[in-house]
Amino acid sequence: MAIVADAPKAGFRLSMLIYDTRYRSLTIQVIVMILFMGGVAWLVDNAIQNLQTLGKDFNFGFLWNRAGYDINQRLVEYSNDSTHARALLIGLLNTLLVAFLGCVAATIIGVFAGVLRLSKNWLVGRIMTVYVEVVRNVPLLLWILLTYAALTEALPPLADFRGDNPTSTMVLNNSMAFTNQYTVMPEPLFSRSLGNIDIGIFLISVDLLAIIAVIVGSVLANRAIKAHATRVQEATGDRPVTWWKSLMVTTLPLLALLLALGFHLGYPELGRFNFSGGTEISNSLMALWLALAIYTGAYIAEIVRAGIMAISHGQSEAAFALGLRPGRTMNLVVLPQALRVIIPPLISQYLNLTKNSSLAIAVGYMDLRGTLGGITLNQTGRELECMMLLMLIYLAISLGISAIMNVYNNSVKLKER
Repeated sequence: MAIVADAPKAGFRLSMLIYDTRYRSLTIQVIVMILFMGGVAWLVDNAIQNLQTLGKDFNFGFLWNRAGYDINQRLVEYSNDSTHARALLIGLLNTLLVAFLGCVAATIIGVFAGVLRLSKNWLVGRIMTVYVEVVRNVPLLLWILLTYAALTEALPPLADFRGDNPTSTMVLNNSMAFTNQYTVMPEPLFSRSLGNIDIGIFLISVDLLAIIAVIVGSVLANRAIKAHATRVQEATGDRPVTWWKSLMVTTLPLLALLLALGFHLGYPELGRFNFSGGTEISNSLMALWLALAIYTGAYIAEIVRAGIMAISHGQSEAAFALGLRPGRTMNLVVLPQALRVIIPPLISQYLNLTKNSSLAIAVGYMDLRGTLGGITLNQTGRELECMMLLMLIYLAISLGISAIMNVYNNSVKLKER
């Protein structure tokens, strides 16, 4: 009786790392990783040797030295006796401020321009086309300088507000003043404030935390009301009236909190040489914000237009057949579906706006580039440390924006069943 034995298994050979598809990809990854780590090691060693040649070391102790320079626009307390770390914090907050305001304004401008560019009105459509084409084809730096020059030249100097017969006056019942240096407006004050929390770096207003908590709670309660109305509609076919409940939930708690805190406005007053009280917004911030919003809004307009055109025209025709007007069709049918196309490229525009804010140095706005990457770098001579910190901070900001927008993108993308 013949017995058929199993074929002997081939042993492992080094040539299999290259010719066997089971191991080839792993081999390539290991080789690339070794080359990459070798390159990083060479760069680090080269940097250390160059620093030793210049008589320098690599440390971040300079951050705790006295800064010695002033910052005109700031969100937290700062003086020239503060440390470079404090100046870094001021620059970071200024960068985040202009990035947030710019993203909000650019989104509003871009959505309106993108929708209006598809308008059947020939004049409206051509005006939006001119806006998009002109703004996109001129460098952003020129728009920043042009906006700053317009604010500086068009607005009156402080001297025009003084004297017995001033040539310029405050507006909105003497509550705001526009000058060629800054804009001053009323500041929010609380007569029964809850105080501040000192976390060492800066003070956190308990009043602001309470207002944010009430707003978040109101939004969640409003969503719960709408979700309940949707369940009732799905069960009975009739949707209950919820507008008055939503209005009460979103307004009454906040109004009650503001009354409890004694909210009032502190109006600016013209002193001998300057305005006192109120909130000052420098023209450098205004110019940078407007230029970033207008410039990025032109790109967002094209993204919105492409997203709307990606939706089948049959969707609009079906909505019209049901009796919906064009405005309601755009808000309820077209734009919600277009978001799946709009959001991914919109993330890139938000990232570009945030990084383009580093051009603030052109108009004297002290952002992260102007503090850490500007005056601090020149005073301390710590080029490598400052540049590494600058790159890491911008990288962290960009990754944070991407993470937040990706979460939103996942919430609006098409759900497969």
